[in-house]
Amino acid sequence: MNRPFDPTLYLVTDTALSRPRPVADVVRAAVAGGVTTVQVRDKTASRRELLELTRAVAAALADRPDVALWVNDAVDVALLAGADGVHVGQDDLPPAEVRALLGPGRLLGFSVSSVAELDVARALPAGTVDLVGIGPVWTTPTKPDAGGALGPDGVRALADAARAAGFATVAIGGIDATRAAE
Repeated sequence: MNRPFDPTLYLVTDTALSRPRPVADVVRAAVAGGVTTVQVRDKTASRRELLELTRAVAAALADRPDVALWVNDAVDVALLAGADGVHVGQDDLPPAEVRALLGPGRLLGFSVSSVAELDVARALPAGTVDLVGIGPVWTTPTKPDAGGALGPDGVRALADAARAAGFATVAIGGIDATRAAE
C-alpha cells in the first residue's frame, strides 16, 4: 500500500440518499460516528459537479487527515481535488493505466465479485491495486447493475483469497445499520 489507511468503516456517498442534507454534512456526521474512509460517488453528476462535490467533502475532512478520501471512477476528479485515491470497477478504466495516471503516492481500489474478477487483480503487477472492494454483499438499490448478492459467506471467501494475495479488502453493497454486524 502507498499510504496507510483504515478501511474498517467505508462510506460510499449517495447524493440522493443524503437529501435534503448536503453530502458534506452527512460525511461529517458519519466520520463523527466512526467512518474511517470515504468514497465520493455520484453516478448522475457531471464531472464538474463531481469535482465540486469532492472538494466539498475534502473540506469537510480537512481536520481529519486519518480519513482517506476516494473518488469513484473519475481519475481526473481525484487528481484535481487532491483525493487520496480512486476506486474503479471491472468495466471502468484498466487498473494498470489508472495506476500510471495516479502515480505511486495515491491509493487504487478495484471492485471484484467473483474469483475470476479477483484473478484480474492478482494478475496485475504488484502494487497496482491497494484495495479490493468485494460485493455486493446484499442487493442494493443504489447500484442495481451490481450483480447477484454474494452474502456474508461469499464475501468472506473472496476476502480470504484477496488478503492472501496481499490486498486490503472491504465489503460493499447493501450494508446498512441493520446488517452491519453481520
